Amino acid sequence: MTETQDKAGQAGREPPAQATVGRVILGPDCVAEGAVYLSTIDQRFSNALHQTGPLPLRLRKDGFPALLGAIVSQQVSVAAADAIWGRLEAAGLIGPRKIKAASDDDLRACGLSRQKMRYARALAEAGIRYPRLRDLPTEDVIVTLTEVPGIGKWTAEIYAMFSLGRADVFAPGDLALQESARILFDLPERPTEKVLRNMAEDWSPWRAVAARLLWAYYRVAKEREGIR
Repeated sequence: MTETQDKAGQAGREPPAQATVGRVILGPDCVAEGAVYLSTIDQRFSNALHQTGPLPLRLRKDGFPALLGAIVSQQVSVAAADAIWGRLEAAGLIGPRKIKAASDDDLRACGLSRQKMRYARALAEAGIRYPRLRDLPTEDVIVTLTEVPGIGKWTAEIYAMFSLGRADVFAPGDLALQESARILFDLPERPTEKVLRNMAEDWSPWRAVAARLLWAYYRVAKEREGIR
């Protein structure tokens, strides 16, 4: 085969299929569409929606501040996370350059633990190209983010859900989602991350809306917020 023939053969082949970002939530209508779908496939979701009312959009800007906010929210209450974030904003410490330049005392004064200081600095040093994440499939986004110390799967999933608007991502490691699922589905005990991840497969392609509904239901059932 000549080089010309080889090139001609290659030109006739279909290019390999590329993974796409999938469905993206752009506004309230998308959330409403997902809620209708979930209500159709499971009456318990419909019952929950009657109690919660319309679900919140919860979209946030992407980029460094969003991930820093997720780190702040790890393993603390919503109220505590809001207070710490407010102090970081007031001190102007929500950008990578500012974090790198800040002293430990500066960050500690805002309420960051030693571990979270280390995570914040690691994120600032990571050099993530945030606009590029918008075009990556969700699994690739999660892999990229979890390479950074302090960014676990929960944090990466929350970022994909709220900052990138991915409609079919879930965060089964979230304790509020686990507890809400226990109550809504009348389970004998709180489902593990693995069990809830398997349950959520039935809610595709609107798993992120299922998460919103479960968080909203948690607020109704427990009378407190489950996610910041």
